[in-house]
Amino acid sequence: MLQHAETALRESVETPESAAAAGAARELTRLLFDADDRDRIHADWRRLVAGEAFAHRPGLTPAERTALSYERLRLVNDTVAGTAAEVLSYDAHRLAALHEWTGFVDGGLCTLASIHYNLFLGSLLDHDGYRRDLTPYTAMERTGTFLCTELAHGNDVAALETVAVLDRETGGFELHTPNPGAQKFMPNTSLTGGPKAALVAARLLVDGADQGVFLFLTPLSDERGHLPGIQVRRLPDRTGTPVDHCLTSFDRVRLPREAMLEAAHGRFDKEGRFGSSLGNRRKRFLRSVGRVTVGKLCMSAGTLGMARAALAIAVRYAEHRQVAAPRAGERLPLTAHRSHHGRLLRSVATAYAMTFLHREVLDRWAAHDPSDTEDREAAERIVAVAKGWITWQARDITVESRERCGAQGLFPENGLADLPLNVEGGITAEGDNLVIWQKAASELVFAHEAGPARAPQGELTDLPFLRDLHACVERIWQTRARTALRDGPSGDPVGRWNETSGAALEMVAAHARLAAADAFLAAAGRATTTRPLLESLARLFLLHELRPHTGDLLAAGHLTPTQVNALHTTTNHTLAALAPHLTPLAAAFDLPAEYLTATPIANPDYLNRFTY
Repeated sequence: MLQHAETALRESVETPESAAAAGAARELTRLLFDADDRDRIHADWRRLVAGEAFAHRPGLTPAERTALSYERLRLVNDTVAGTAAEVLSYDAHRLAALHEWTGFVDGGLCTLASIHYNLFLGSLLDHDGYRRDLTPYTAMERTGTFLCTELAHGNDVAALETVAVLDRETGGFELHTPNPGAQKFMPNTSLTGGPKAALVAARLLVDGADQGVFLFLTPLSDERGHLPGIQVRRLPDRTGTPVDHCLTSFDRVRLPREAMLEAAHGRFDKEGRFGSSLGNRRKRFLRSVGRVTVGKLCMSAGTLGMARAALAIAVRYAEHRQVAAPRAGERLPLTAHRSHHGRLLRSVATAYAMTFLHREVLDRWAAHDPSDTEDREAAERIVAVAKGWITWQARDITVESRERCGAQGLFPENGLADLPLNVEGGITAEGDNLVIWQKAASELVFAHEAGPARAPQGELTDLPFLRDLHACVERIWQTRARTALRDGPSGDPVGRWNETSGAALEMVAAHARLAAADAFLAAAGRATTTRPLLESLARLFLLHELRPHTGDLLAAGHLTPTQVNALHTTTNHTLAALAPHLTPLAAAFDLPAEYLTATPIANPDYLNRFTY
């Protein structure tokens, strides 16, 4: 079966130097980047980052790099002016693609764009935004920011302590930070980038009663500086591309009645009576900060773009870097060695799986029914699961790519050094991965029945068999989680979950891998000339990810000892079949030629460019 697949692969896509390889890269690009919708979703952003304004600028201080990110944010806004920023905020596909293309050239811009377009503008529009004049923010007269987490409240942000007290006499509110732990932690509230306005998450107090957390539109600064009552202290520079993170607090800041963002989950009538369609304060909070789900899609996209860029650079460097050959006087490219191209190919296979999963999840989110609670929660859950898996894989890929470029990869000018640290920001932003996976785990334990209907049968080269083995892994861990939950100490919720969480998190990881595998196989099914190539790459992904679980599958009778012993050889044969196609597989990531030309080690003449 594997021999047949290798033959089909050789016949359908020839060597990387051939015209067939270029054609393969074109079809792969089309499959990776939304097919017929590619131009609408991706073209503007790809063209933007190819411009001189986005070229690497060595030697800038952290403050200068932050200011540059704000300048580039305005260039982004100029790009969307024709379709209006409001439209972008509601188009999850284009919004995520913005992060996918800007993340690898400027991680700070990726962060600022997510805050301004998604968290700030998106939240305004989600809360009766059509009643407001949004021109100051869509024209970037004021940059929008979002203040939610506090110094003492990160993962438990629902317990935040900033208050907005209703003033019955004026109908407005008094925004106040009651203690140091309630300072807003890490928002970009400095004077860098010009005047700013914020959406501040605060606990609404009406006649002394806590009505839950709502958002309040709060001007922060103007051309002369921060406004009265706004206290901002710049935080030390963090790792990765710098952003103007700050501690921000409020000293009895007066806000008008219209500052509160209202919707069905909470609003005041003409007589000043508060009403809500949600009796639960936690649900009101989740409705107020509902934009974090789209934020997860944006963070996933940003790190996805970083992973693909890192691989494209590493693959090109491996083609150009010559090392000693066994025969005296001969030289070989790094790609000649299985120890080198094998690692890159495994990362490329994962990057394809990540990309296809992200496309499927984006489509799922865009198609969900917001009025159907079960459908919305299911869509939110797969977004959260995919965010954790994609960003963790992106970290592994960017680290692997940097290592494969040796010391050259440590120089920022070569495009790799900042990427692993920028990915770390995506792992934590919009919900720390472990925390959002804990929530998904608690739901998936009983939300569905994992595993195939019957025990899978097949060979290690059969894609359906490999796919079903991964489904069996999910079923194994789901069964263990259910058993632990049922047998855990009664009357001790924390103790019971402590007994369950390890198996439940393994179940979520298996669920994510299976979703990625299904998305990968579906994409391969849509291919024409490159179908054998994509199927071979999917096979590599499934085989590699299966390795840590062979013991469980053997114990459950889903694999035989012969199959376990054959796993390494089958994987190695798959790598051998794919090795000649490493270049078109990475070229399909479609990075702008201008970006690659400006990246020294991505070019054959990199030795002559050693100016850093």
